[in-house]
Amino acid sequence: MEISEATIRLAAFLIIFAAMAGYELWSPRLERDEMRGAMKSKRWFTNLSMVVLSSICLRIIFPAAAVGTAIYAQDQGLGLFPALGIAPVVAGIASFVILDFAVWLEHVVSHKIPLLWRIHRMHHADNGFDVTTALRFHPIEIVLSMFWKAGIIIALGAPVASVLVFEIVLNGTAMFNHSNINLPQSVDRLLRMVIVTPDMHRVHHSSTPRETNSNYGFNFPFWDRLFQTYNAQPKLGHDGMEIGLKEFRGPKSAGLLWALRLPFTRL
Repeated sequence: MEISEATIRLAAFLIIFAAMAGYELWSPRLERDEMRGAMKSKRWFTNLSMVVLSSICLRIIFPAAAVGTAIYAQDQGLGLFPALGIAPVVAGIASFVILDFAVWLEHVVSHKIPLLWRIHRMHHADNGFDVTTALRFHPIEIVLSMFWKAGIIIALGAPVASVLVFEIVLNGTAMFNHSNINLPQSVDRLLRMVIVTPDMHRVHHSSTPRETNSNYGFNFPFWDRLFQTYNAQPKLGHDGMEIGLKEFRGPKSAGLLWALRLPFTRL
């Protein structure tokens, strides 16, 4: 029996989410009021609701999604790799790397262009940092991101299998590097040579602007080192750093309606 792309992605999501959530309970990296008790429940409700709303919007506005776009490009013979006769394996690996860079670049731009930052800042307004923070993206941002990825996929003629793997990795590594898990420093040092770790990405969620504007990667850590946006540690240390944005503090930042309205709210 053929298993659908949506089923594969959902299964991967549930397995990785459960693993990270369980690890957080077993061995948390930080223990703060924002990440336990009633505040945690409120944050989790908002962040999980956001991924549901974003998924619904995607299915309505962009029903083909990334894998559907790759199937369409393949059926129409579109893209650079088919035109050049590149072998599927080589095209698949190249597509994965290029898509990874494209999402890194999209992330950088979302911090630099004021209109896009108004949308993206909702992700950073979370005063906590755990596996659900990886799901806290405004539906508008998710839709815009899908259009960007779809354009890259069509331009490349990216193989369907590589796009499916990329989408699973995109989601899975985001949950991993947003998780409040306590990795031994020796393990973190080794892992961050090949993948973005929670300690590496947590720096990006600091309320200090210099730190917020660093460590944009979600999967490969190479881009930040290459473009000199890598920041090894927060100035105040992970225990001392303030998470979120200075202008959005307190329980209101965990509210669902507040988060949905944020892109349309002036400071």
